[in-house]
Amino acid sequence: MAAVAVGEKRVAAEIVQAVARHLNCLNDENKSIRKRALESIRKETLDQKLSSLVLQEVFTILLKPLLKCLSDPMERCRETAIQMISDFIRNTPEPEEALPYFIATVAQRLGSQDIVEPAEELRLALVEVLTLTVEVCGKRLAPYLDDMVRILQRTIVDPFPDVKKESCKCAANYAKCIPEHFHMSADSLIKPLMQTISHQHSKVRVSVIQATGTVMQYGNGKSMDDVLSHLAQRLFDNSPQVRLAVTNVVGAWLLDLRDRYSYFHKLIPLLLSSFSDEIPEIRLLAGNYWKKIGCQWQQENEEDLKDKLDFLTLPPPHYPIGVERPVLGCRELVFRNLSKILPAISRDITDWVVGNRIKSSELLSVLLLHAEEHITQHMELLLNTLYRACSDEEQQVVKNCLNSAELIGTFVNPEVFLKMILTSLLKSPSPAHLMVLAAVIRGSSEETLKPHLVAIGDVLSNPDACQASEKVRPAKTISGTGVKQLSK
Repeated sequence: MAAVAVGEKRVAAEIVQAVARHLNCLNDENKSIRKRALESIRKETLDQKLSSLVLQEVFTILLKPLLKCLSDPMERCRETAIQMISDFIRNTPEPEEALPYFIATVAQRLGSQDIVEPAEELRLALVEVLTLTVEVCGKRLAPYLDDMVRILQRTIVDPFPDVKKESCKCAANYAKCIPEHFHMSADSLIKPLMQTISHQHSKVRVSVIQATGTVMQYGNGKSMDDVLSHLAQRLFDNSPQVRLAVTNVVGAWLLDLRDRYSYFHKLIPLLLSSFSDEIPEIRLLAGNYWKKIGCQWQQENEEDLKDKLDFLTLPPPHYPIGVERPVLGCRELVFRNLSKILPAISRDITDWVVGNRIKSSELLSVLLLHAEEHITQHMELLLNTLYRACSDEEQQVVKNCLNSAELIGTFVNPEVFLKMILTSLLKSPSPAHLMVLAAVIRGSSEETLKPHLVAIGDVLSNPDACQASEKVRPAKTISGTGVKQLSK
C-alpha cells in the first residue's frame, strides 16, 4: 500500500486504540454486548468523516474481527458486520488487500454443499458484497477464480430467488473482469445455470439467461449444445421478457461469439424463430439483430461474395409483394446452413407438442424466404415434410406450411416441383398432395406456369388421382423433443 501520511497514520492509530475495548467485547457471551460493540465500532469509524487512507489503515485492523462476526450466532451481529465490510470495501482505496481473508470466509459461508448461513437475507447481502468486490477489484480477483466459481455454483441454485438473481449478476460481471482466466472454469457454472433457467419466477429466468449469455461468451463453448436446448425451450416461455432475453443473447452470440461460425446452424434457427413472436418489440429486436449479423458476415466475406454483390442486386421476378428482401449476407447465411437446419425442422414440424409444430412451421417460411432459388436442391425433403404437415389437425400449422409451399412456387422452376408433386399425386393421392399443389400454383407466376397447364390438367383428371378415396383416421404424430432439435 502507498505510504500513508504521518498525520493520517496517527489518526488511524488513535481510532484503533479507541475501538480496542469494543473489539474485545466482540467475544463476549452476551449477544447484546456483542451487538453494541459492533455498533460502537461503526460509530467510531465509518460514521466519522475519515479520509479513505485512514479507513484503509483501520480496515486492515478490523477485517479479521469483522469476518469472525459473520459466524456470530446472532443474526443482527452478522448483518451489521456484513454491512460494515461492504462499506469499507466501497470506501477504501485498496480493497484488494482484504481479498485473501474475505473470499475465503465467503467461500466457507456460501460455497459449502450445506447452507451455512441460515438467513436468506444475509446470504443475499453477502452475494451483494461479492458483486461489489468484483466491481471495485476487477482483474485483481483473478487469483480467486476457484473460490469464486465454487461460491457461485452454490448461490445460483440458492433457494432464495433474490440470491439467484444477484449471483447471476455477479457471475456475468466476474466473467467480464477476467476473460483471460474465466474461460478455464466457465463450464462449471453452466450446470447450476441450466438447473435454474426454468425457475417459476420470470425475473430469475431472465437473470439466468442474461448470465448464461455472458458466461458462454467468455467460456470455451464446450457446453453450447446443452445451453441451446434450454434456450430453445424458453422461446415458448409465457413471459415476453424471458423471450426477449433469449433473443438478445442469441443475437449477441451471432455477432460476437468467438466461435460463432461453428454454431451458425444452431443459433440461426433460434433467432429467426423470434420473427414470429406475438410481441412486436421482440420481432423488431430479432429483425434488427439479423440485419446486423447479415451485414457483418457480408463484410467479413466480401471477397467471397464479390460476384453476387456486383450483379445480384435486384430481387427475383414475382417476389412476394410487400415483403422486404433480406440483405445478401442474411440470405447467404441461410443458404449455406440450410442443409443442416432442414432435417431438424422436418422432425419438429410433426412433433407431438402443438407449440413445437407451430413454431417450426413458422420458421420454415422464414427460411424459405431467405433461401430463394436455393430451395431447389432441398425439394424432396421439403415436399415430404409439407405433405405430412398439411395433414395436421392444427390449422395454424397447415396455414404456415401452405405459405411455405407458395414460396416454393415463387422461387423454384415449375418444371422441377411439378414433376415431383404430380408423380407423388398419381402414386399416392391425398388431400395434402392437392393442398400443396394448389399452394405452389398460387405462388407461381402465370408466365412460368402456362407451359405446364395441360400436364397439370391431365394428372388432375386421371382417375387414379381424382377418384381416389382415403379412409379417415387420426393424424399421426412423431415423438420428438420439439424446437430444441433445431439447436442440435
